[in-house]
Amino acid sequence: MSYANLYERPGPRGIRRNRVLAAVVALVLLGLAYVVYVRFDTKDQWAADKWTPLLRGDVWATFILPGLAGTIGAAVVGVVLAGLFGLVFATARMSDHRWIRVPAAAVVEFFRSVPLLLLIFFAFFGSYMLIGVNISAFAAVVFGLTLYNGSVIAEIIRAGVQSLPRGQSEAAYAIGMRKGQVMRLVLLPQAFRTMMPAIVSQFVVLLKDSALGLIVGFDELVNRGLNGIAANFKNTIPAAILIAAIFILINLSLDRLATRLSTRLGSTR
Repeated sequence: MSYANLYERPGPRGIRRNRVLAAVVALVLLGLAYVVYVRFDTKDQWAADKWTPLLRGDVWATFILPGLAGTIGAAVVGVVLAGLFGLVFATARMSDHRWIRVPAAAVVEFFRSVPLLLLIFFAFFGSYMLIGVNISAFAAVVFGLTLYNGSVIAEIIRAGVQSLPRGQSEAAYAIGMRKGQVMRLVLLPQAFRTMMPAIVSQFVVLLKDSALGLIVGFDELVNRGLNGIAANFKNTIPAAILIAAIFILINLSLDRLATRLSTRLGSTR
């Protein structure tokens, strides 16, 4: 998929203006980085004894890798369930039957409006009152991630399908396709190509939102990695920088994956 036609190419004056603005922004960022470096240096945050524990194998095996496994595990399950939730409720919201369309819209709007933290909190502490069983922290986190992000994905899918020209569905109906076939064979395959960047961006949000599991004691990267290392080695800032770098690498990998998928889908008939 190409984005070259989404904006007008700047002329010579626009190019010079953009370069000046880029240079100014770069200088401002460098200045902020220098201020942060100096302030941290005055607090001995760059001292070797604060960073050395992060290079130890036992620290990674005890804190970072288990936390990373918890984050990725919750994110993978959440992505699968949120994707299914979004597909089902997006289809239901586009139904011709009012008795299906209206309840589906109410569910999507409700879970889009409730903060994710409250969903996780309610699932973990309210499960016993509802079903008589205390669910695990992992299940509570996946529950919240699925309902909140699934509702957002449902709206992304619905918007992608409705953005297609009406002639696509009209042509399909003209050759005798039923609505289910039109949606499955004509509309969704085309819409997914345009929706892919937005869907992957939402999956990145889902991955980062898994950090909210610390409120219920879930062993994810922030809770197990950051808090565990900081509590044992008194190096909060270095541990936070390392955890942030891990999240950045994962999210950049997802962005690269989205770019490849978008390119492949765009080149596949």
